[in-house]
Amino acid sequence: MTKKKRIFRTIAFTPFIALCILLNVLSIKYSPTYVYRLITMNVADVYDYKNFENHQIRAAKSSNKFISQPREKYVESLFDKLVTKTGFNSFEEWAIESQTTALIVIQKDTIIYEKYFNGFSRDSYFHSQSMAKSFISFLIGTAIDDGLIKSVDDPITNYIPELQERDRRFQKISIKHLLEMRSGLKYNTSLIPFTRIHSPWHDEAVGYYHPNVRKLLLENVEISSEPGKDFQYSNYNTSYLGLILERAVNQSVSGYLEQKLWSKIMEYDALFSIDSKKSNFEYMPSRLIARAIDYARFGQLMLNDGNWYGNQIVSKDWVWESTRENKSIPREIYPRWFGRSDKRIYYNYQWWGHVNKDSTFHFYANGNLGQNIYMIPDKETVIVHCGNSLQYYSSDFDLWDVALLLK
Repeated sequence: MTKKKRIFRTIAFTPFIALCILLNVLSIKYSPTYVYRLITMNVADVYDYKNFENHQIRAAKSSNKFISQPREKYVESLFDKLVTKTGFNSFEEWAIESQTTALIVIQKDTIIYEKYFNGFSRDSYFHSQSMAKSFISFLIGTAIDDGLIKSVDDPITNYIPELQERDRRFQKISIKHLLEMRSGLKYNTSLIPFTRIHSPWHDEAVGYYHPNVRKLLLENVEISSEPGKDFQYSNYNTSYLGLILERAVNQSVSGYLEQKLWSKIMEYDALFSIDSKKSNFEYMPSRLIARAIDYARFGQLMLNDGNWYGNQIVSKDWVWESTRENKSIPREIYPRWFGRSDKRIYYNYQWWGHVNKDSTFHFYANGNLGQNIYMIPDKETVIVHCGNSLQYYSSDFDLWDVALLLK
């Protein structure tokens, strides 16, 4: 073999060697399971729960049913601007091409729209994505109601003392800091150079695919800044809330969710995916799996200040504290796209919100790929949208436009 050919073969072989080294490093740092999931699952989608073990959450033996008085043409007309903007000829065409899977509108306790698309039905499972965060917030409220958590001002080390032994600065992080995404926890958001793809050590991926999230929280997550100072949307905040709940209520989070919510008001069973059989820890930020109509039930509960047909499921004070804008937080800590004027976005206790020019507000649970539970208090309305793409649907922003048109 000539020298020129040997050089060419070495150059051609170099990327493969580099890839092998990278995969080996990732396997050592995070585990071979993490690498396998990263390669085989790649980008998260609404079918991910099929790749994980799941805990079952049982529904109520009987539950109040919504009245149905369809106003389909009216509701679909509210999306006309979006349909036109995205270049489609009809709502039906937009729903199919946007990969919408469910759309439900409930106004004054009455279903005025409920349709499913792209092979989904009422009985299908719908991946919550980050809507799960709002359910975890709800459980923090019920744990406070039950006296199992004293206050949102408690240091997280009251419930996870091991963190203090690793870094004394964890004492300064409160439950409230986690709820507000203001904990100061380090969160890697790096991308592969010249792309918009998460790097293999991006914490979104690490937390999502890791087979032992509990160990990750106890041993590896670090602090990067003073708590309360900055806003950083981080899945670790919600995972720590789940670990606190697990210890405070002395059972799994899915078990407590069944006890405090599902077995009281929900129509269908649900699932909560775990990181692995060995760890048996639910992935709190995004792997709650339920039916769309039960997401609507949760929305109706929160719209009615935690009351379900005369039964107070969670305290009204908690609903108000967790879903309304906290005006004491400086707007400057948020990204500029949150807005600074009279029409703006806010974040509070794992819930998102919109403030309108007339001072009315909407609040909502928001998940990747188009998952929304959107509450419009002044119009007594809940909208649930589920999907599997953001190509033709910009999620909460599009529902904001729809909400303003709704009568």
